[in-house]
Amino acid sequence: MTETRLRSFTHLAGYAFASLFIASLAFQNLRYGFYDLFFLAAGMALLTVAGAGYTFICRRRQLSAPGHLIILTALNSGLVAAMFALDPPGISHWVMPLVVLNLLILPLRQGLILSLLLLVALALFLLLSSPPMYAITISSGVFALVAVAALYIWHYDHMAQSAEDLAITDPVTGAHNARFLDETLQKEISRAIAMSHSLSVISLAIDYAEEAEDLHGHAGMQRLLRDLTQHLFDVIRAGDTLYTLENGEFFLILPFTPEEGVRVIAERIRRTIAEQNWPPAGKVTVSLGCTTRASTDIRTADLRKRVRQALEEARKRGADSVWYSVGDVRPS
Repeated sequence: MTETRLRSFTHLAGYAFASLFIASLAFQNLRYGFYDLFFLAAGMALLTVAGAGYTFICRRRQLSAPGHLIILTALNSGLVAAMFALDPPGISHWVMPLVVLNLLILPLRQGLILSLLLLVALALFLLLSSPPMYAITISSGVFALVAVAALYIWHYDHMAQSAEDLAITDPVTGAHNARFLDETLQKEISRAIAMSHSLSVISLAIDYAEEAEDLHGHAGMQRLLRDLTQHLFDVIRAGDTLYTLENGEFFLILPFTPEEGVRVIAERIRRTIAEQNWPPAGKVTVSLGCTTRASTDIRTADLRKRVRQALEEARKRGADSVWYSVGDVRPS
């Protein structure tokens, strides 16, 4: 299950359970003749149902749906206003589902801020209308609920981020892996088209990588890959991304980089690697193919095929070489 689908499912479940709980409060107040509280609960239930509908409508983009903050701010504000205007009995029963809903639906920081503001309003109301010990007891219980829910959500977010990092990171070099390459490259192509800026890529391969591994062993090759990765991180700019592929190959995505820029960067990489000593291999050289997105390049396969051809051409010309491949630019 993707992150977006998981959020859609949990948001729908949260709104549904909150609607049922608040609806039960509404019918209970209607049964005992508390009509003001019935209308308050009915209005809140309608808002939670609207939240469920909004979740369904935005199910494909839950990670960037701002309407949840508006809906939950309205729910919290309405309850705080009713708290001081209607003096509802058992107000903590009304607050607790909203606290959980805030933290479940919203990003952690927004949900925590909204829940703490609601808690402050509840504590103030109880201090003004109840014995101090009762107010402290109820406020402490709601605070404990906020703290536990926030801690659990923080832990989930941390674990999810760690799992994502492991899925897209090469364990040997620390660079991104091939699984993440096509996704990022397609995003950069779309951004380059939308913003009309240049985009270049580099495919880099260690010369005689198989011979080097036979000579220095798997451990020696892993050390060389780690050292080269760190060197490439030092050479590229902020905003550029580096990927480790198989057989001693690397891939670089260079946004906002025209042909002249990628030629300079590729030559700098080639020269600085050839000039250094790389234990345990000693002198190491690389071959590089590079290209810049043309107006006809709208898919990752377009750039990857051409930069691969550029790398093969560089290899044909011998070790320690760079080749630039020009794309097919059609007049618009």
